[in-house]
Amino acid sequence: MHDETLYEKDFYQWTQQQAALIRKGRLGELDLNNILEEIESMGRSEHRQLGNCLDVLLMHLLKWQYQPDHQSSSWRGSIEEQRVRIRKLIKENPSLKPKVHDTLQEAYALAKIGAYKETGLSQDVFPKHCPWDYDQIMDEAFWP
Repeated sequence: MHDETLYEKDFYQWTQQQAALIRKGRLGELDLNNILEEIESMGRSEHRQLGNCLDVLLMHLLKWQYQPDHQSSSWRGSIEEQRVRIRKLIKENPSLKPKVHDTLQEAYALAKIGAYKETGLSQDVFPKHCPWDYDQIMDEAFWP
Protein backbone atom coordinates (compact mmCIF):
# COMPACT_ATOMS: atom_id res chain seq x y z
CA MET A 1 0.00 0.00 0.00
CA HIS A 2 1.32 3.46 -0.88
CA ASP A 3 2.19 5.59 2.19
CA GLU A 4 -0.08 8.49 1.27
CA THR A 5 -2.97 6.14 0.71
CA LEU A 6 -2.29 4.44 4.04
CA TYR A 7 -2.06 7.86 5.72
CA GLU A 8 -5.45 8.81 4.32
CA LYS A 9 -7.17 5.46 4.86
CA ASP A 10 -5.80 4.24 8.19
CA PHE A 11 -4.01 6.92 10.17
CA TYR A 12 -3.32 4.65 13.14
CA GLN A 13 -1.67 1.99 10.99
CA TRP A 14 0.31 4.71 9.23
CA THR A 15 1.66 5.96 12.58
CA GLN A 16 2.67 2.45 13.60
CA GLN A 17 4.36 1.88 10.25
CA GLN A 18 6.32 5.14 10.51
CA ALA A 19 7.43 4.31 14.07
CA ALA A 20 8.56 0.84 12.98
CA LEU A 21 10.56 2.31 10.09
CA ILE A 22 12.31 4.73 12.47
CA ARG A 23 13.09 1.93 14.95
CA LYS A 24 14.60 -0.17 12.17
CA GLY A 25 16.65 2.79 10.91
CA ARG A 26 14.90 2.73 7.53
CA LEU A 27 14.69 6.51 7.40
CA GLY A 28 14.67 6.71 3.62
CA GLU A 29 11.29 4.97 3.57
CA LEU A 30 9.59 7.48 5.86
CA ASP A 31 6.59 9.48 4.65
CA LEU A 32 8.29 12.78 5.46
CA ASN A 33 5.66 15.10 3.97
CA ASN A 34 2.91 13.70 6.15
CA ILE A 35 5.19 13.41 9.19
CA LEU A 36 6.03 17.11 8.86
CA GLU A 37 2.35 17.96 8.49
CA GLU A 38 1.53 16.03 11.67
CA ILE A 39 4.33 17.66 13.65
CA GLU A 40 3.17 21.13 12.60
CA SER A 41 -0.40 20.16 13.46
CA MET A 42 0.63 19.10 16.97
CA GLY A 43 2.15 22.53 17.55
CA ARG A 44 -0.96 24.29 16.29
CA SER A 45 -3.04 22.09 18.58
CA GLU A 46 -1.11 23.23 21.68
CA HIS A 47 -1.52 26.86 20.65
CA ARG A 48 -5.24 26.32 20.01
CA GLN A 49 -5.60 24.72 23.43
CA LEU A 50 -4.04 27.80 25.05
CA GLY A 51 -6.53 30.00 23.20
CA ASN A 52 -9.46 27.83 24.27
CA CYS A 53 -8.42 27.89 27.93
CA LEU A 54 -7.95 31.67 27.82
CA ASP A 55 -11.35 32.06 26.14
CA VAL A 56 -13.14 30.13 28.89
CA LEU A 57 -11.19 31.88 31.65
CA LEU A 58 -11.90 35.34 30.27
CA MET A 59 -15.57 34.59 29.66
CA HIS A 60 -16.05 33.50 33.27
CA LEU A 61 -14.11 36.50 34.57
CA LEU A 62 -16.39 38.77 32.54
CA LYS A 63 -19.48 37.02 33.85
CA TRP A 64 -18.05 37.20 37.38
CA GLN A 65 -17.52 40.96 37.09
CA TYR A 66 -20.66 41.92 35.21
CA GLN A 67 -23.14 39.62 36.94
CA PRO A 68 -22.09 39.70 40.59
CA ASP A 69 -25.54 38.53 41.71
CA HIS A 70 -25.10 35.32 39.72
CA GLN A 71 -21.62 34.37 40.90
CA SER A 72 -21.52 30.67 41.62
CA SER A 73 -19.20 27.91 42.70
CA SER A 74 -19.44 26.64 39.12
CA TRP A 75 -17.99 29.88 37.75
CA ARG A 76 -15.34 29.94 40.49
CA GLY A 77 -14.41 26.35 39.73
CA SER A 78 -14.15 27.05 36.01
CA ILE A 79 -11.90 30.06 36.61
CA GLU A 80 -9.64 28.04 38.92
CA GLU A 81 -9.58 25.09 36.52
CA GLN A 82 -8.60 27.19 33.51
CA ARG A 83 -5.81 28.86 35.48
CA VAL A 84 -4.40 25.43 36.35
CA ARG A 85 -4.76 24.22 32.74
CA ILE A 86 -3.00 27.32 31.39
CA ARG A 87 -0.13 27.06 33.88
CA LYS A 88 0.34 23.39 33.00
CA LEU A 89 0.23 24.09 29.27
CA ILE A 90 2.82 26.88 29.55
CA LYS A 91 5.02 24.72 31.80
CA GLU A 92 4.92 21.86 29.27
CA ASN A 93 5.32 24.25 26.30
CA PRO A 94 7.40 27.25 27.45
CA SER A 95 7.71 28.52 23.88
CA LEU A 96 4.00 29.44 24.07
CA LYS A 97 4.72 32.09 26.73
CA PRO A 98 5.78 34.78 24.20
CA LYS A 99 2.52 34.16 22.31
CA VAL A 100 0.32 34.75 25.37
CA HIS A 101 -0.34 38.46 24.74
CA ASP A 102 -1.61 38.02 21.18
CA THR A 103 -3.50 34.84 22.08
CA LEU A 104 -5.11 36.65 25.02
CA GLN A 105 -6.40 39.38 22.72
CA GLU A 106 -7.82 36.84 20.25
CA ALA A 107 -9.39 34.83 23.06
CA TYR A 108 -10.99 37.95 24.54
CA ALA A 109 -12.97 38.59 21.37
CA LEU A 110 -14.50 35.11 21.66
CA ALA A 111 -14.93 35.39 25.44
CA LYS A 112 -16.87 38.61 25.03
CA ILE A 113 -19.25 36.95 22.57
CA GLY A 114 -19.72 34.00 24.90
CA ALA A 115 -20.32 36.29 27.87
CA TYR A 116 -23.01 38.37 26.22
CA LYS A 117 -24.70 35.26 24.84
CA GLU A 118 -24.75 33.54 28.24
CA THR A 119 -25.63 36.59 30.34
CA GLY A 120 -28.15 38.26 28.06
CA LEU A 121 -26.30 41.55 28.59
CA SER A 122 -25.60 43.80 25.63
CA GLN A 123 -22.26 43.27 23.94
CA ASP A 124 -21.60 46.99 24.50
CA VAL A 125 -21.51 46.43 28.28
CA PHE A 126 -18.18 44.64 27.97
CA PRO A 127 -14.94 46.51 27.20
CA LYS A 128 -13.90 46.49 23.55
CA HIS A 129 -10.41 45.23 24.47
CA CYS A 130 -9.38 42.90 27.25
CA PRO A 131 -9.24 44.98 30.45
CA TRP A 132 -6.74 42.67 32.12
CA ASP A 133 -3.25 41.46 31.36
CA TYR A 134 -2.01 37.90 31.59
CA ASP A 135 -0.48 38.26 35.04
CA GLN A 136 -3.76 39.62 36.41
CA ILE A 137 -5.97 36.88 35.06
CA MET A 138 -3.56 34.22 36.28
CA ASP A 139 -3.34 35.68 39.79
CA GLU A 140 -5.28 33.41 42.14
CA ALA A 141 -6.26 36.45 44.22
CA PHE A 142 -7.76 38.26 41.20
CA TRP A 143 -11.56 38.22 41.17
CA PRO A 144 -12.83 41.29 39.30
